[in-house]
Amino acid sequence: MPLVPPDSPLLKKTPVARKPATPRKKAAAKPGLKRKVVKKKKPMAMEWKFAIVGLMLILLSPFYYGYIIKGFSSTWRWIKDWGQDPNYRTYSSFDIRIPKMHSIHGIDVSYYQGKIDWRRVKAMKEDEVNVKFAFIKATEGILSVDPYFQRNWREAAKAGIVCGAYHFFRPQKSGEWQAKFFLQTVKFEEGDLPPVVDIEQLNGVDPASMRKELQDFIHYVEKKTKVKPIIYSGLTFYRDYLKGHFDEYPLWIAHYHQAKLKVSGDTNWFFWQHSDKARINGINHVVDFNAFNGDSVAFERLRIPKILSY
Repeated sequence: MPLVPPDSPLLKKTPVARKPATPRKKAAAKPGLKRKVVKKKKPMAMEWKFAIVGLMLILLSPFYYGYIIKGFSSTWRWIKDWGQDPNYRTYSSFDIRIPKMHSIHGIDVSYYQGKIDWRRVKAMKEDEVNVKFAFIKATEGILSVDPYFQRNWREAAKAGIVCGAYHFFRPQKSGEWQAKFFLQTVKFEEGDLPPVVDIEQLNGVDPASMRKELQDFIHYVEKKTKVKPIIYSGLTFYRDYLKGHFDEYPLWIAHYHQAKLKVSGDTNWFFWQHSDKARINGINHVVDFNAFNGDSVAFERLRIPKILSY
């Protein structure tokens, strides 16, 4: 077969003409649809993070709920006491109304209250009201010793309650004999409240004879202890038989369910028994509730500083 020379026109390809490129058409967008633009989320500011964490800590804190509950209780108490003396408020824990003008409170007890859990008495508190002191019955007349006196006298002091002891006076008996019997039963110590004589009845004797025997009792106790005894009585009995006769001695006056003790400004009163229906933790019966007429400095000043043996 003959060879074709390289430069033969037979070996040259005839160029093929190309059609010009047609530009690609964009797909027509469907009517009614718009492409969503996705925005990047900005990072949360550090200040907001701290604020959220702080808010969560507050909401989860028991102190927060305690504050809310306390506020609710205060509001309810305000509604309950609407229209009443704001200085004579109901304390639900104690189940009585208590004068707000006094900051030091206490009770007085005898065998009637039975066996007392003094630690529970000491621990009880509502707002700023708690039992700071207790007067405990020791003796009556010339023969009767309260069966719970020694236990109460010992256990109340152990619980941290300031104690005082009282004698229930019988006017038809010798005042001096009663005083001797009282001091034989009670051994007062430094820090105790002064001795108390409880006089409420004439017991068939005339007022002058009652005052004479009461004077003998007071003089004997003061001579032996070097402490002025406190005289306890009801407001009416005090006005009728005692006022003007024992004014140099501190008074403890009973006058129940009142916002204020209604006595003259020159009355030498230190304690006010304002209720006989208080409910106290650790005591199974109602109790007399008392207020001290003065601040903590006056209260400490009243306590026995030092007592010699008698």
